[in-house]
Amino acid sequence: MTQTVTMRDLLAPQAVVATLEATGKKDALQNITNAAGALWGTDPLKIFDILWERERLGTTGVGHGIAIPHGRLAGLDKVVGFFARLSQPIAFDAIDDKPVDLIFLLLAPEAAGADHLQALAAISRQLRDPKLCDQLRKSKDEKTIYQLLVESPAVQAA
Repeated sequence: MTQTVTMRDLLAPQAVVATLEATGKKDALQNITNAAGALWGTDPLKIFDILWERERLGTTGVGHGIAIPHGRLAGLDKVVGFFARLSQPIAFDAIDDKPVDLIFLLLAPEAAGADHLQALAAISRQLRDPKLCDQLRKSKDEKTIYQLLVESPAVQAA
């Protein structure tokens, strides 16, 4: 039996960037993987390659200004997340063709199975809350953004 995934399980306080600079989709993914790689002690190029390969299968821009790039990475011992609010919205080939300004990067161990899907579902459910997304867009510092993400009631995965 798998246990419930919470945002607190996925996201460390240091895994939030309040103003990530990016000029486009590739630039955004490179910048977020550089920050995540430094935090997790992982080669950012490996993370980027996994995410870019996933983007080729279909966009992770889920609409309403949100992207959830995700993949599986060898060497991880648990599912981890990294959140970035872009300083300016960018084209991301999102399903609604709207620019993206909120990115939640999700990485899972290669053998994560259902945990990866549960985490993806929990993030997706949480970021579907327009009120929360509005608060995330208005927040200017990492601490506030982190608090909003981990304290939101919509995060529990089934």
